[in-house]
Amino acid sequence: MPASAITDRLRDASPRDKARLAGVLYLLAILMGGGAVFVGGKVGSVAYFIAILCNVAVALLFYALLKPAHRSLALLATCLGLATSGIGVLRWHPWGVDVGMIFFGSYCLLIGYLIFKSPFLPRLLGALMLFAGVAWLTFLLPLLASHLAPYNLATGFLGQAALMLWLLVKGVNAQRWREQARAAGARQ
Repeated sequence: MPASAITDRLRDASPRDKARLAGVLYLLAILMGGGAVFVGGKVGSVAYFIAILCNVAVALLFYALLKPAHRSLALLATCLGLATSGIGVLRWHPWGVDVGMIFFGSYCLLIGYLIFKSPFLPRLLGALMLFAGVAWLTFLLPLLASHLAPYNLATGFLGQAALMLWLLVKGVNAQRWREQARAAGARQ
C-alpha cells in the first residue's frame, strides 16, 4: 500500500481507531524494547530499531489525539517524543546521564498533563503518566535513580502500561474528543 494511502486512511480514521492503533504500537514498542535488552546481538538491534519506529508512530498518533486538549503542548510533547527516539538511536549518555530518559520523562509529563486536562480520557491515566514522567526524570541523577530502583522503574512502567492498556481496550471517548476538537478549532 502506498504511503499516501496509509496517511489518508489514518487522517480519516476515527479518534477511537487512532487511539487503539497507538495502543497496539505502544505495546509493540514495549515488547520490542524489552526483547532487545534480553536478546542482545543482531536480533536485539533489530528489535530495538522496531521499538524506535513504533515510538515515533506513537508520538505522532498522540499528537493527533491530544491536540484538541492543547495544540502547542501536544506539539511540544511530539517533538520531545521524536527527540527521545533520535537520542535512543544514538544512545547518547554524556557524563553518565541517560539523556534519552530525561527527554522521555519530559514527554511523559506533557502527555500526562494533556490527558489530565482532556475530557476524553480518564484523569487517572493522566496522573499515572505524570508519575511515570517524574520516575523517568530520576535518571537525570544516576545516583538518585539507582537508589530509587526498582521503584522508579515500576512507577514508570505502571503509568505507561495503564495508558497502553486503556488505549487498546477502550480508546478515547470519541464524542467528547470531537466536541473538544470543535471547541479547540473555534478558539483558533
